[in-house]
Amino acid sequence: MGNIRERMRNPRRESRASKIFWSLVLAPFAVVAVIIVLIIAGAFGKLPTFEELENPRSNIATEIISSDGEVIGNFFVENRSYIDYGDLSPYLVQALVATEDSRFYSHSGIDFLGLARVGFKTVLMGDKGQGGGSTISQQLAKNLYPRDTVVSRGVAKVGRLFIAKFKEWITATMLEYNYTKEEIIAMYLNTVEFGANAFGVKSAARTFFNKYPSELTLEESAMLVGMVNKPTRYNPKLNPQYALERRNTVIERMYQAGTIDNERAKESKSKPIELDYRPISHNAGTGTYFREMIRQLMTAKEPERRSFSNDWDYQVAVDKWKNDPRYGWCNKNTKADGEKYNLYKDGLKITVTVNAKMQRYAEEAMWEQMKDNIQPQFDNQRKGYKNIFFNIKTDEQQAIINSAMMQSERGRKMRAEGVSREDIIAAFNKPERMTVFTYKGERDTTMTPRDSIIHYKAILRSGFTAIDPATGYVLAYVGGTSFKHFKYDMASQGRRQVGSTVKPFIYTFAIDHLGYNPCTLVPNLEVTIDTGSGEPWSPREAGKVEYDGELHPLKWGLAMSRNNYSAWIMKQSSPQAVTDLIHKFGISGWIDPVVAVCVGTPEVTVLEMVSAFATFANRGVHIDPFFITRIEDRQGNVLATFSPTSNDVISEQTAFTMLGMMQNNINAGTGGGLRSRFGIRSEIGGKTGTTNNNADAWFIAVAPKIAAGAWVGGEDRATHIINRGEGSAVALPIVGKFLQKIYADKSLGITPEDKFLPPIGVVRYDCEEGAPTESRRSERESEFFD
Repeated sequence: MGNIRERMRNPRRESRASKIFWSLVLAPFAVVAVIIVLIIAGAFGKLPTFEELENPRSNIATEIISSDGEVIGNFFVENRSYIDYGDLSPYLVQALVATEDSRFYSHSGIDFLGLARVGFKTVLMGDKGQGGGSTISQQLAKNLYPRDTVVSRGVAKVGRLFIAKFKEWITATMLEYNYTKEEIIAMYLNTVEFGANAFGVKSAARTFFNKYPSELTLEESAMLVGMVNKPTRYNPKLNPQYALERRNTVIERMYQAGTIDNERAKESKSKPIELDYRPISHNAGTGTYFREMIRQLMTAKEPERRSFSNDWDYQVAVDKWKNDPRYGWCNKNTKADGEKYNLYKDGLKITVTVNAKMQRYAEEAMWEQMKDNIQPQFDNQRKGYKNIFFNIKTDEQQAIINSAMMQSERGRKMRAEGVSREDIIAAFNKPERMTVFTYKGERDTTMTPRDSIIHYKAILRSGFTAIDPATGYVLAYVGGTSFKHFKYDMASQGRRQVGSTVKPFIYTFAIDHLGYNPCTLVPNLEVTIDTGSGEPWSPREAGKVEYDGELHPLKWGLAMSRNNYSAWIMKQSSPQAVTDLIHKFGISGWIDPVVAVCVGTPEVTVLEMVSAFATFANRGVHIDPFFITRIEDRQGNVLATFSPTSNDVISEQTAFTMLGMMQNNINAGTGGGLRSRFGIRSEIGGKTGTTNNNADAWFIAVAPKIAAGAWVGGEDRATHIINRGEGSAVALPIVGKFLQKIYADKSLGITPEDKFLPPIGVVRYDCEEGAPTESRRSERESEFFD
């Protein structure tokens, strides 16, 4: 009673106590409200706008897509590619929701029941196994807009974490407002890191299983979802036991969530992890040299004169910059925000002309020939001669090695640091541990850096290209056997003397400009040409030949690859006129207009030579090598399409006549190995080529639907095979193996039954009768032309 009276006598005290009580109760809510208002106002850093949520920025890898629809490579800072919800395996979605956010479909970004669980079990009970309570939407917010990573301690650290969590809650709510649940799941799986340089589930599925996400099984889906929290710990390649245990935990949660029954869960957990592990790397995969060539093409900058050794090559580059929209595309075009395109971050989709199957066949053909035949042949020769250089003096050999040391990455770095030449050479002679390339795999060894240079110079190089004559499409492109170890591209960067592969152009000049034909009789005699400099020139022949003075038709001279016959043609023309014609065939590099052009002095790339030969199969029309057909943005909007450029070089009749002469090279000349060794029975022409001392070995073949060519040689011309190192022995087998593979694959549409289509009113030459005869039209020709 007294207490009641006391309270009645002190209403102010009761009111004060009530205010204190409610203030204590409401204060946390008020603080939270104030913090939320301040966060929204940007006091603790910028929140993403609705526009940014509609178009979240992240590093998306550019995809290189082959003509047959296969992703053959990526350019990336983070190897990430986006896919839609419909491209996900249902098991992926089920595993993700069951493991990361079981109430995903019933909350709007924040799971208050989950927060209560975390508050009680994790904070109060100390059970860290309960996780952090973040929903999939919150995790997506953190992935898209990472937390402040400034290092702090104590109260400051707690405060930063507190603010970061609030920002993630707000962002998660905004994401839920802007996107459907399905879109959020797809975005989440696109942003997650899976280790092994794989960002996003599309890259992860390809890296670990060589599959698309839609093809993943339950077990594979569970394994990938299990990697989300700790991609290194649960990486099945690095820690298979941890990965298996984690995968089975995910499968168990799927059972607990009711998405699979107990029997399926037991069956799945009993299966081992089966990988098809293909880590993505710029140095590995299909078409490494081709991808690098595309990268350089698209990111090229406007040419500067100082970057070129002569005015001719500089002018060629300037013309290319002005007239080729693909050349420097990323620097010539801008996005809607005015920024230039970034090949590594903007998620472009570049459709290229290379056929993935043909590309692999080409890489296999080169690898097989170089590994099984060419390199062993050279290694045996090296053991016998105890040297990798031939036909040069000892001081010249040392100069090559010293130059290589100075130009190496190590040498350039030491020079930049002011180290003397003598000290650099001394450092290169100190043994150290290193890993080197061999055809039997990488080897860990101890050797001096100088010896490693000799080791790499002793590995012969090669280049290969295949082109569709009718379109100019580059179908296969191989710049070497190992992009990781030999970055220099021998398909389009390396220019080497072409030897006798130049002769079809010399004979073309004789037919198209001088009025001769394959049956024109020429005496088999030595030819001497007055060069105008007071020094007459006569070409040497490969091997021992007899100048017997007998008359042979021009086609015999080409089939036998006789230098005196090429010189006979050159003697009746001018070097400048001949080089002008060669340039029209697509040879863009500088050619010195001298009489020796007729025996193969020009330095040309494999790509240019194959493209030039393709002109004959395309009825005398040359099409510039064509690599890229379309560029799209990450949403699939077409940004650019391209078409090849062409020019008329020779008449259809001349082209068809030259095809006949080059077929004679295969049927009865130096290219006969294509039939005898590789069983190629199709209509096909070609030409071998070999330069002095077998320094450069060539073979180019041209069929109705494909032209293909290869070069083999050393990094230095003094490194070469002495015996049996000519084009027919070392370069022809690469083309032969490739053609075997594509003719065997009927899905490619290139068959041994393909025929060269004659022009209307074609003139065929029968040299045994000594006179041309008009061909009779076949039934098919009559139907076609009528």
